[in-house]
Amino acid sequence: MKTILKSLTLAIALILISCGGDKKTDKFGNPISEEKENVEATKPEVSAFPLAEKGKEIFEGKGTCATCHKLDIKLVGPSIIDIAKIYKEKNANMVTFLKGEGEPIVDPSQFEVMKANFALTKTFSEEELQSLEQYMYSQAK
Repeated sequence: MKTILKSLTLAIALILISCGGDKKTDKFGNPISEEKENVEATKPEVSAFPLAEKGKEIFEGKGTCATCHKLDIKLVGPSIIDIAKIYKEKNANMVTFLKGEGEPIVDPSQFEVMKANFALTKTFSEEELQSLEQYMYSQAK
């Protein structure tokens, strides 16, 4: 009888310990590691950039922006992170630049390369340009 009681007590203790506290899960019910939770906490709220998903599609597709710009490294043009950071710091308007109406403030040495793309970006609607801008800002750290 004592053996059964000890085994039952041990089983209950293990169950209580394994349940331990409030474990966080993602929208699919998968556990979120503390590291992933910290990374997620540093990302901007998606609602702050409602057009960002459309901007991503334009950036990677018809805008051909991904040919010269990468998230965190300079390729032909500056990184997305650098662009967003500088535009935010200078309180500048990315849409005005994409319309070909603004001065280059991030990497003026590559302005001639970018000027060729104005033929394309000038055909974008105001919403498409704002979507691109929001996508860029949504990727900044």
